Amino acid sequence: MSRHSAGTGPGRAEDNGASGPPPRRKRVVLADSRAPVTVLRTVVELEEQTSYGEELVRGFIRVQLWTAVRLAAIAVVLLCGLPVVFFFIPALADVTFAGVRLPWLLLGVAPFPLLFGIGYWYNVLAERHERDFVDMVEK
Repeated sequence: MSRHSAGTGPGRAEDNGASGPPPRRKRVVLADSRAPVTVLRTVVELEEQTSYGEELVRGFIRVQLWTAVRLAAIAVVLLCGLPVVFFFIPALADVTFAGVRLPWLLLGVAPFPLLFGIGYWYNVLAERHERDFVDMVEK
């Protein structure tokens, strides 16, 4: 392939017969030389899985696990607490709403929005923990 047929992009002298200014050179920077050494050191610690890097990851996993356990405990308390409430306060079991008894509504319908809300809340908290971890690694 000859040099003249290689490219037909704008700004080439071969295209229009006029000799225009040469294309501007762009400087490509692969790494920021002004980046703090601690950022690079922490990233290297994580990549090489040193004891410090493992401890950082363990701490992150521990935070995520405790968030999940707390929210699961909230779900269990709320869902298992309803039958207990109906057992100790039997008058609530006789309440009807739109022809449906309250226990059926609370135990058959309410868990779905409750679980969706807890799942959404967990997702928000998990993303916040991930952002905090990345910010800590980058600083």
